[in-house]
Amino acid sequence: MITLRSPDEIFKAQGEIEEGTFQGRWHFSFGDYRDRKHTRFGALRVFNDDTLSPGAIWPLHPHREIEVVTYCAGGEFRHADENGRGGVLKKGGVQHTTVGRGMWHSEINNRSDAPMRFIQMWFYPSAEGLKPSVEQRHFERKDRFNRLLPIVSPVHKGALPIQSNARVFALFLEKGRATDYRMEAGRGAYVYMLEGGPARINERLVYEFGAAMIMDETDIFFRAEKDAEMLLIDVALS
Repeated sequence: MITLRSPDEIFKAQGEIEEGTFQGRWHFSFGDYRDRKHTRFGALRVFNDDTLSPGAIWPLHPHREIEVVTYCAGGEFRHADENGRGGVLKKGGVQHTTVGRGMWHSEINNRSDAPMRFIQMWFYPSAEGLKPSVEQRHFERKDRFNRLLPIVSPVHKGALPIQSNARVFALFLEKGRATDYRMEAGRGAYVYMLEGGPARINERLVYEFGAAMIMDETDIFFRAEKDAEMLLIDVALS
């Protein structure tokens, strides 16, 4: 079963933050936004596509008992936390954070002359009270060129680790090209059209900023009508 979410159906947020503003597309209930139909997707709790204005800072704030994955979709993302740790991501870069028993952190647009766009995903952890940690890695477009590249996973070699029953893949699919993904029993996939497209997912057309929720499917087939950047999140549904 595939349920499409058109770009118009996804909640659009905006507001002022330190040194600037943000605009977001929030896929599940988050902050003051409440959507009874979309509170989670299996182990995936939050999926936000946010753009910060030049120099803007999401101020230091606390979290606990979540696994955070951040994917830089444009500009330069900088992370900072209570321990002073930080790191800059450019487009294609990914960061994993085990918040565990608690962490204060902030998201920063590292550039004062350009906006910064990042996708942030929260996952339910596999255990509570984990020691906080942060790691990141950069992936080039060639790494995900016409193939689903595992960027965060507890089971795929070369991906950043995560303490959750979840896997995140990145894909750049050229116009006219196709690829596929095989699902395991008891799992679902959330696919987001990050940039470009449209692309067909099991013959269902997904447009830029749209998404597909996939359950009870064994195989997922992708075919790009135009060049398309996508993220696929594979999670345990129970």
